[in-house]
Amino acid sequence: MKFKTLLASLLVAFVLIAAAGCSRPDGVSDKEIEQMAQYVDDKGNIVDENGKIVQAGKTDNTKVGFLFVGGFDDFGYNQAAYLGSIAVEKAFPDVDVIRAENVPESAEVERKIEEMIRSGAKIIFPTSYGYLPFVLNVAKKHPDIIFYHQGGLESSDNVGTYFASIWKQMYLSGVAAGKMTKTGKLGFVASVPIEQVLLNINAFTMGARSVNPNATTSVVFTNSWCEPAEQVKAANQLIGSGVDIISQHQDCTTSIVETALKSNVKVVGYHADASKIGKSSWISGGIWDWGNAYIELVKTAKDGGFKSSRYAGVYQFPDSFGAAKLAEFGPAVPEDVKQIVKSLEPDLISGNMRPFTGPIKDNEGNIKVPAGTVVKDEDIMSGSTYLVEGVIGKIAK
Repeated sequence: MKFKTLLASLLVAFVLIAAAGCSRPDGVSDKEIEQMAQYVDDKGNIVDENGKIVQAGKTDNTKVGFLFVGGFDDFGYNQAAYLGSIAVEKAFPDVDVIRAENVPESAEVERKIEEMIRSGAKIIFPTSYGYLPFVLNVAKKHPDIIFYHQGGLESSDNVGTYFASIWKQMYLSGVAAGKMTKTGKLGFVASVPIEQVLLNINAFTMGARSVNPNATTSVVFTNSWCEPAEQVKAANQLIGSGVDIISQHQDCTTSIVETALKSNVKVVGYHADASKIGKSSWISGGIWDWGNAYIELVKTAKDGGFKSSRYAGVYQFPDSFGAAKLAEFGPAVPEDVKQIVKSLEPDLISGNMRPFTGPIKDNEGNIKVPAGTVVKDEDIMSGSTYLVEGVIGKIAK
């Protein structure tokens, strides 16, 4: 058997790191890299010094592309999606994953997708809501490519969209906030006025008012996914009005969590667990665990089953998939509050408890869901075009 040299092995390692868009991990020395390096045979198998195969070479040329609107370390939306892409890599050693971060919701989306397709990507995950029109456009030109758009409400022949009912975790977080507030004034730093965002504001408020009927949620829109300066401004505005607990729907969450901590108010997170920066201010929040969902989507496309699958449309992953979860409670959450939330969670997740049952009014007093009407699961997000009673503020234009 012909072996490549150790130097070649190291070059392969560095090429793979570069291809993945990654840099050398912090704290890893040249010596440690040399120790980790192994021989590679002519078939791409990693072998030990005796020629025994340690890891089989790749036999599948499938490439999967991921586009992110922000950075991988935002303690939010993009970090959660990035971790999901890591799960794909681990589940499919024969698949190459390519990534592009900080891609704006503009024609740049199409340019990046075309670039990925030229590099061999056959399955592409454009993970930001505002990517959808660009995805639908470029998908027409590439009917052989499968696109999985995250959070959209429109699909096409080769574009499927997916999401999960994270509003349930925001409802439960609202229950905790409703029990813990001393002022009865809650705040919400919202991003852009789309259905997902309005649903989370409403669910959080409904959860709080289920245990504290006089609680209110003041909302401020930043009209952006991740503008830290605007987030801090909005959070301070809410705190100045007497709010003692802040929730949010932003792609990046660090600025809001840190502002809450500095101001000695409590905070509910979103997208990713930010408890380590929230510390004593952290309550809980709705967080994503996309690994199993992404793996299922990739497997379906790899096996050629997309067009006949449930993913070839607008799809909501069932709660059993675990894509949406409740974050761990922070140290300041009383035990009785934890127990209340935990007692509600099974029925809410199973569907035995249905908060979106009428009568439901908007915050102008109009009946949006008549008495006795139960909103179907598949209609809850698409029907979220208003702010419920108890929310102070107007939908940004």
